[in-house]
Amino acid sequence: QVQLVESGGGLVQAGGSLRLSCVASGSIFSIHAMAWYRRAPGKQRELVATIISGATNYKDSVKGRFTISRDYAKNTVYLQMNSLKPEDTAIYYCNAGASTYASPKSYSNYWGRGTQVTVSS
Repeated sequence: QVQLVESGGGLVQAGGSLRLSCVASGSIFSIHAMAWYRRAPGKQRELVATIISGATNYKDSVKGRFTISRDYAKNTVYLQMNSLKPEDTAIYYCNAGASTYASPKSYSNYWGRGTQVTVSS
């Protein structure tokens, strides 16, 4: 199994910054892709950013403000969030496509429990 644990959320004023971290642990053989999603109050979960083999993609509304990065040695993905806006308020979830030593060629989708980000105006 693979466990994902997020950290770094909190309360920040508009225009401020936060850095989210997500550490993957367990019987990891390989992680193909990692991503950040978010769910705002009353809304569906949406994809914020992905990183696959070093290539990154972002939701349009966060381009130029958010940066996703990955430390392969530490099995950790980060989300640097700058110029935060009240509409960025959400629970942020880490996601990974990973295989385990039990099934090294079979990739499954794993989720963290989320970290709350609140941006005040």
